[in-house]
Amino acid sequence: MKTRITATALAMIVSVSASTQDTPLMSAEDFVSRASEQYGELRLEGAAAAWAYQTYITPDTALLAARAQERGLKFQSSAVEGARQYDGMELDTVTRRAINSIKWGTTLPAPNNDAKRRELSEIMTRMEGAYGSGKYCPEGPDSCRDLEQLSVVMARSRDYGELLEAWRGWRTISPPIRADYQRFVELGNEGARELGFNDMGELWRSGYDMPVADFRDEVERLWSQVSPLYEQLHCYTGNKLRQAYGEQAVPKGEPIPAHLLGNMWSQTWGEIYDLAEPYAGVAELDVTQAMQDQNYSAVHMTELAEDFFVSLGMPKLPDSFWQRSLLVKPRDREVVCHASAWSMDAGDDVRIKMCIEPTQEHLFTIYHELGHIYYFLAYRDQPIIFQSGAHDGFHEAVGDTVTLSMTGEFLKGLGLVEEVKDSPEALINSQMKLALDKIAFLPFGKLMDQWRWGVFSGEIAPQDYNAAWWDLRTRYQGIQPPVERSEDDFDPGAKYHIPGNTPYTRYFLAFVLQFQFQRALCEAAGFEGPLHECSIYGNKEAGALLWKMLQQGSKQPWQDSLEEVTGQREMDASAIIAYFQPLMDWLETENQGLACGW
Repeated sequence: MKTRITATALAMIVSVSASTQDTPLMSAEDFVSRASEQYGELRLEGAAAAWAYQTYITPDTALLAARAQERGLKFQSSAVEGARQYDGMELDTVTRRAINSIKWGTTLPAPNNDAKRRELSEIMTRMEGAYGSGKYCPEGPDSCRDLEQLSVVMARSRDYGELLEAWRGWRTISPPIRADYQRFVELGNEGARELGFNDMGELWRSGYDMPVADFRDEVERLWSQVSPLYEQLHCYTGNKLRQAYGEQAVPKGEPIPAHLLGNMWSQTWGEIYDLAEPYAGVAELDVTQAMQDQNYSAVHMTELAEDFFVSLGMPKLPDSFWQRSLLVKPRDREVVCHASAWSMDAGDDVRIKMCIEPTQEHLFTIYHELGHIYYFLAYRDQPIIFQSGAHDGFHEAVGDTVTLSMTGEFLKGLGLVEEVKDSPEALINSQMKLALDKIAFLPFGKLMDQWRWGVFSGEIAPQDYNAAWWDLRTRYQGIQPPVERSEDDFDPGAKYHIPGNTPYTRYFLAFVLQFQFQRALCEAAGFEGPLHECSIYGNKEAGALLWKMLQQGSKQPWQDSLEEVTGQREMDASAIIAYFQPLMDWLETENQGLACGW
């Protein structure tokens, strides 16, 4: 779910100084214009090098990617140096916003030192390569399994030992990343201090149109709105797993073993719906089986996602998208299969990179990635410096908002569900299946960056990386490692976004925003029933409202963009509670008498 080469990368790929000692200071408007022009010229090279490396991992492409990133980091230093000369000047709102974007629009601040920039770029390339080519080989090369193969085991197996082996096996790829990650933190923090921040975490939190100190409180406020629903879901799921694996494997009142939840990182639990199904046989929800029975291809799945956005009045994808995207894992080379959306040239060259399989999870992921693509296309007429989401959570929320309209009736229209039953039991089944993904994800989405903020600030020392990781996962998710872990392990590095240096709070915010957006779009569509029954498929009024917001990019504060769609100026998780109210009421009754909590 990582977006690549968006406008927030401007500060990374611009080589421009406002003046030298011997020349007068150019106007801020001219500085921004020149920076934007140079970025447009440099963007293609950086994007092409990164794309080539992630879709064809070799020592040669690694070198090219590292060198391109090194140049980008050098340009960043030059651009930031130039932009800081306008600090304290009275500028118009748009120009000040552009100057701030140049100064703060990077998640990878590099020290203003050639040797250290090169070291940082090589570290980043090495970490991404180690993750992308990672394999578990218990008995030599012939026994190797990659992440995709191990993830299938996690999703489909119900054998405790087999799950444990897959869980432990994938985590053998991350300890070698640990030393690089520690050095990355040192170099990135040095770069952040040169920008005027205490550390990288403070820099990351600066991009939300609010005081940096307030952002943590905002995240906690949103979590407090949804945590009661998560706690009820956790209690119910733990009891179902206890019934499946026995009380010795899943003790009452203790955190759930992390390898039993159907996902390599326990971040979503939808793959164990068969164990958690409230009413067996009441509603057929096995979309994956239907897709496989109908021989769904990667192209067809992507065409279905395109059709949804087109039904809202948005344009068809450019021909180049189909020619240049990577939709299927190649047989002849290593690639980074982690799904991502790319804007290569600030125009029509948009792509996704994903190793698509015919599963419901991948179908929903394609809709998510096309949400990024349509955001790219919507704001392509903005100045390049404003070609990004209103904030990063907006960018992640668009495609997921669309998936909320994939109701039973919608899936029936695709031929993936034969019958949609209208009964209280069928409703609870449907909501449970969605909650195992949407609600189960929320604490994971929150704690990923909470761990990194602690690492960046020094609150979490290198010798405590793994212990602190599991402390947060237990505290917020109520899960625990199935076997003893130590500081010889580096379990955070087994999740792509850590070695890939992708901030993660954006996903937590996106899971809040998508329900808030959906509620507003359904109102625009004239829908008057319960929120969980609404689909905006084919509704041009809802599509026009959404497209108008997307076109703004980051030119205005996100509060303004949010208000244009929802009428609200703050993020609000009450729409999640409204959507899942039937399930919440059911869970509170179902969990009575159970040993809840951890």
